[in-house]
Amino acid sequence: MTYDVPFRHMQAIDPSSLTTITATLHALNRAMEDCRIAGVDPDHDPAIALLARHFATVTADRADDDSLRFACSRRVTELERFPALLTLAVRGVAHDRVAKERFHADGCKAMKALALEIGLAPGSFTISSTPSDPAIAGYVALSSDDISIMLSVGPLHEGNEVQYFAKRGPAAGQKLRFAPMRDFVRRARFAARIRRDLHLDAIVPSPAPVETAAPISREPIAA
Repeated sequence: MTYDVPFRHMQAIDPSSLTTITATLHALNRAMEDCRIAGVDPDHDPAIALLARHFATVTADRADDDSLRFACSRRVTELERFPALLTLAVRGVAHDRVAKERFHADGCKAMKALALEIGLAPGSFTISSTPSDPAIAGYVALSSDDISIMLSVGPLHEGNEVQYFAKRGPAAGQKLRFAPMRDFVRRARFAARIRRDLHLDAIVPSPAPVETAAPISREPIAA
């Protein structure tokens, strides 16, 4: 047994009340849900088709396609200059699942790029993501034989979102160092700071494992 309602058809016939993209999208989503409940294929529903076409009406007063594409490109450039991590550092992510997922995804990506900028070889470090309790952001951490870097956001970390220290070398055993998120997102400059602060150039690389050859047998070979 199916259950269908006439509302979406009536709204599709006269969509004059749908004057914005948001209102039209809401009506279209509701119509899609009606189709699902009724067991109707939305790709062949006349109301869905009319509501989708109504988007052309509510966007008719917008700029042309080239102008909109330019605006999108400019926005992408702005977001690259001011990444989401900066915003998340200010507003935090506590009890916001979407924001928290974005922090961990962007944090892991930025941490990997930082590791390579520092000069760590691929495979010589690990990056871990720990979401922790919903009330806090958790953290993203980079670990290698020589250094450790941790990233988090929230009131307790304001202005000190990054923590880093040396595990080996001249700076090992020194106090924990802190940096704000605005420094972390400036990858090249921050990588140079870490190398300088932790004296990474003075650390002698760990010796590679020595492969021992099998002993040569001295036993006589039977004729």
